[in-house]
Amino acid sequence: MGRLAYLQIYRGEELAVRATAQRMRPQTIDAQRGNILDRNYKTLAISVGADAVYAIPDSIRDVEGTARQLAPYLSLSEPELTALLTSGKSSVWLARGLTVETAEAIRSLALPGIKIVQRPQRYYPQGSLAAHVVGIAGADNQGLEGIEYFYDETLRGTPGQHATERDAAQRSIPGGETEFIPPQAGYDVVLTIDTVIQYLAETRIQEAVISSNSERGLVLVMNPKTGEILANAIYPTFDPNYYQEVSVDRRRNIAITDQYEPGSTFKFVTAAAALDLGLTDNNRTFESGHVWEVGGGRVRNLDGRAFGSITFREAMERSDNITFAKLSVEMGPEAFHRYIQGLGFGRRLGVDFPGEIAGTVLLPSRSGQTLQWANTGFGQGIAVTPLQLLSAISAVANGGSLMRPYYVKEIRDAHGKLVSTTAPEVLATPISSATAGVVSDLLRSVVANGNGNRAEVQGYYVAGKTGTAQIPEGGVYGDDVVASFVGFAPVDDPALAILVVLYKPKVESAFGGVLAAPVFQEVMEESLEYLGVKRRQEARQRSSLVTVPNVMNYTRTEAQARLTRDGFFWTMEGEGTLVTDQTPAPGARVPAQTTVHLYFAQGELEDVEVPSVVGLSMLDASAKLSAAGLQMRVVGSGVAAEQLPQAGARVPKGSVVEVRFKL
Repeated sequence: MGRLAYLQIYRGEELAVRATAQRMRPQTIDAQRGNILDRNYKTLAISVGADAVYAIPDSIRDVEGTARQLAPYLSLSEPELTALLTSGKSSVWLARGLTVETAEAIRSLALPGIKIVQRPQRYYPQGSLAAHVVGIAGADNQGLEGIEYFYDETLRGTPGQHATERDAAQRSIPGGETEFIPPQAGYDVVLTIDTVIQYLAETRIQEAVISSNSERGLVLVMNPKTGEILANAIYPTFDPNYYQEVSVDRRRNIAITDQYEPGSTFKFVTAAAALDLGLTDNNRTFESGHVWEVGGGRVRNLDGRAFGSITFREAMERSDNITFAKLSVEMGPEAFHRYIQGLGFGRRLGVDFPGEIAGTVLLPSRSGQTLQWANTGFGQGIAVTPLQLLSAISAVANGGSLMRPYYVKEIRDAHGKLVSTTAPEVLATPISSATAGVVSDLLRSVVANGNGNRAEVQGYYVAGKTGTAQIPEGGVYGDDVVASFVGFAPVDDPALAILVVLYKPKVESAFGGVLAAPVFQEVMEESLEYLGVKRRQEARQRSSLVTVPNVMNYTRTEAQARLTRDGFFWTMEGEGTLVTDQTPAPGARVPAQTTVHLYFAQGELEDVEVPSVVGLSMLDASAKLSAAGLQMRVVGSGVAAEQLPQAGARVPKGSVVEVRFKL
């Protein structure tokens, strides 16, 4: 009687609570994960209901029989199922994301202790579009990569709970207590990405990677006035609905997580620093020979050209390494490093995306680094991320103000109510607006008169810089290169800044001005038209442009006569007898009396026969033309239907074959 009184009276309340807790069997209710939308509220990621199967081991009498009947419908073997069903846990998940047919088949088995419920599953309705930005989410409603990971707490929401009193056999107790805590849906994340511009960028970079036999490629598009990232296209890409089928390396957003040597695209940084310090102006003259010996080493241009006495503007137009190496040394490490860091290099920009790296920048030292700093002046020996380079040139376009780049425009709740907005943020103002204006003018001249002519967009006045950087391997520079172009337009009121990078192209003319500039041109023109930016060039001005003649494979005398006849000026570089390259390129539309730069090499250009690629896929056509020493210009998509020149024609090795693809 005393023991009974002790349990019922003295400990009665405590034991009653413990007994209720023992009978209550809580079940977690997943919250609806928030959607990911583009800037125009087009859905990129959404959660949909999907069947999942779980087991209550205590309610299963025939474990082996249950495992045998379930195994054909799940990706688990009988031994694996048996181990799960005898784990001693109160409940255990067996599979998620079941197809409707599989779920119905398991229901029809009516196995004791086997339950099917609906759980949210992530679905990406646009497939691979912006996959490297959106990222992926796992089966447990958790973000794993990309925006899904960085904004996981915002998207995830708060799980709910449903608990009922059950007996030892997991049967509901009639009249027992029930508790229900509803889940709270996650917030929607609205990106700065514009799916139209993203699609244009993805289409163009895919064509370029395939036609140039590149390892991979990237197009990054930014609003230079705000730092909003409008497109982040990488090829090869992947479908986040089937992310398990590709490697982690394939899913990485290399615009943020990878660094590379920028080569000549970095020269606008050197120019900005030297101009801001008052060390040069457009008309200062430099001597550029074949080689400049400095700091125990040598600086030369990639192709060994010597430009002689040239102005600073001409050095930018012709991408002269020696001039920019001299300016770097003249500035000194401390001053130059201050500008490099001020423009966002060697540090994280604080972008709202996981895995951002700082890049690699040489630190100032008292002695022994003269050669290294000379190399830095033309973009060698420094490593940057694509995002850093685009942000830096956006600072030039934005009057000297470096903006923090960002991917998320705003956060909204499940009912569409605005929760928060990302405001543009100025990180630094490393150069004056006057300096930014002069650099913009120089970059405009690179496109109008220099080797960036293939990036020109009629009526929008493009400013930009080419780059062809050798890739260091094992401490030395090999044959592989990174071909790139970075720029903005319109130069007088920039609406977009774009960077194009092609990694390890395997074609004859693997130069940024040849491979990356045309991609830039296409994405820029199509994007500006889509955004409604009016062309500023008058019809009268357009009609005054003239076409650059093709003097490839001409002798010196023939090329000079043809250019003089058509009203062009000319310069000649190299010791050969035939023209092997020319800038601006044949067919370019330029103002009358433009200077055409001609380059010569020894011997004649080898002629090759154009093979037939009609009926082939884009990848196969590219491989066949590349094997013949030719390049491919892609028009359309699908299967090759037409080509120009036709099969059997004899053309100089390295020529471009235009192939039209049709679905």
